[in-house]
Amino acid sequence: GSGSGRWAATACVVTGASRGFGRSLARLLAPRLGPGSALLLLARSAEALAELAAELRAGSDTGSDTGSDTGSDTGSSGLRVQCVAADLGCEEGLRRAGAAVRELLQDASFRRLLLVNNAGSLGDVSKSFLDLTELEEINTYFSFNVSSALCLTSTALRAFGARPGCSRTVVNISSLCALEPFQSWALYCAGKAARDMLFRVLALEEPGLRVLSYAPGPLDTDMQLLARTKTADPGMRQQFQRMQEQGQLLDSSVSAQKLLRVLQEDTFPSGAHLDFYDV
Repeated sequence: GSGSGRWAATACVVTGASRGFGRSLARLLAPRLGPGSALLLLARSAEALAELAAELRAGSDTGSDTGSDTGSDTGSSGLRVQCVAADLGCEEGLRRAGAAVRELLQDASFRRLLLVNNAGSLGDVSKSFLDLTELEEINTYFSFNVSSALCLTSTALRAFGARPGCSRTVVNISSLCALEPFQSWALYCAGKAARDMLFRVLALEEPGLRVLSYAPGPLDTDMQLLARTKTADPGMRQQFQRMQEQGQLLDSSVSAQKLLRVLQEDTFPSGAHLDFYDV
């Protein structure tokens, strides 16, 4: 690992960056990115993204007052923060995101790539397995939660090939649901399991990469609110309500901090699934 210094000349891409875990992670990553670095934020909400980007640019010493609100902001030592609003679940959105990633990674001066596949959705958890009869609903779910992560990752890795002396790290934001079945969560569990396996195959095929599936634990986010209120299975609903009442839900930034420490130490076996509670 590279100790606790800032990461110089790093191209960093975070999907689902506008809220929840992705937003917390972007906030913690920005000050870690040293000279020559760039941060590309992807999410569906243009407004929330622009707000976050402005905050991150303002925090990076200079470069906050050039009045550029469309993308790259390059103050003398300010972090270049770019945002692209795109729905990764549809072809047009994925195409736009892929183009932005390719354009960013053309820059031969980057020494490090960090791609965080965080975007994801719970699916309609008011439905049990037997209610999932519509092909279109199921395909839409997997397009966003599995296919887009695969496409975006392969696009990024083709654009940032094996450059001598450079490191490439791909993170998959996973879940305990990748390993364990939960009632009413067939789509979410299947999507997370599929993603873990995709990234295990990637780790095997590309030994020069660092690949990590990180399960952030039960986070206090909008998704968790959805889980508490909409899950069909009453036992699961009660379990989540109890966790909230007893203060067992984790703050996103606490879990994001742990992920950053794991990435910094860089001792995980490539392709590993690590849980917040294991590290």
